[in-house]
Amino acid sequence: MAKNDLALISGLMVVVLVFPLIAPNSYYITVAIFIAINALTAIGMSLLLGYTGQISFGHNAFLGLGAYASALLCTRLGFPPLLGTASGVVLSILMAILIGSPALMLRGHYLAMATLAFGLIGYITLNEWTSLTQGASGIVNIPNFSIGNLKLNDDVSFYAFIWLILILFIFVFLNLVNSRFGRALRAIRSREGAAMSMGINVARVKLSVFVLSAVTASLAGSFYAHYVTFVSPNSFGLIYSLLIVLMVMIGGMRSIWGSFVGAVILTILTEFLRAFENIDTLIYGLTIVLVMFFIPDGVVPSIRRLGKWAMQRENHNG
Repeated sequence: MAKNDLALISGLMVVVLVFPLIAPNSYYITVAIFIAINALTAIGMSLLLGYTGQISFGHNAFLGLGAYASALLCTRLGFPPLLGTASGVVLSILMAILIGSPALMLRGHYLAMATLAFGLIGYITLNEWTSLTQGASGIVNIPNFSIGNLKLNDDVSFYAFIWLILILFIFVFLNLVNSRFGRALRAIRSREGAAMSMGINVARVKLSVFVLSAVTASLAGSFYAHYVTFVSPNSFGLIYSLLIVLMVMIGGMRSIWGSFVGAVILTILTEFLRAFENIDTLIYGLTIVLVMFFIPDGVVPSIRRLGKWAMQRENHNG
């Protein structure tokens, strides 16, 4: 891992520790929690879309699977939340292997359409399988997350937990993309045929990344369920898959930090636009179009490029 990444992680940890002390009220803590949940899904999508070049519009299904699996196991069978969340992860891994094995043989818009169909099937299942999911009524009274006797039943404790999980995943994924496995991902994105000729098992690598991204989505779904204590199909519609893809694209596709920044921007933008009830969708869409038009590489790569330009200019003037 680069020294800059370690410095950024250290800085992020300081911000996370200080933020609850300076936040005006609990609303800001809640927004920070949703940022972490979205970012957890976005960094997983970054591995798939940004580093491997495989797009998925069906990750809402993995979010829903993690959320509903944990919610149902905890409310109906009395599972502890930690075991319910782990069960959701296992189910998501199995589903990712089942779906990813054939789907990842497709490319481009064919893969996009296949994953879109998977996400649509997941949403319809949550709506229509009323005997299990309660349909549009959703599942209520989901217990707060807990680890043994440690109960995270207030905003601050859950905030600390979810950001610790996010920072841990950022650390792991930054090391992953800078490893031999990460170089294989970039080779597949650049030229899949050349990657195969170099001895890279393309199918296995692509499936591994798909499973990893499904795991982060499942975890995010479970944490969402145990924080809100209520889930319904509307929380895991296709629009959420699109939102996650947009987070990665706006922040910077080939950057773990970019996906994190994209999650911060779009989560805050969504909250800000609640004040513009009648024209929120118009402003939201216009903002995204402007960002993609003026900084198509994403926010983080553009900032880095601007920083390099400023340094070169300073050295030239010096």
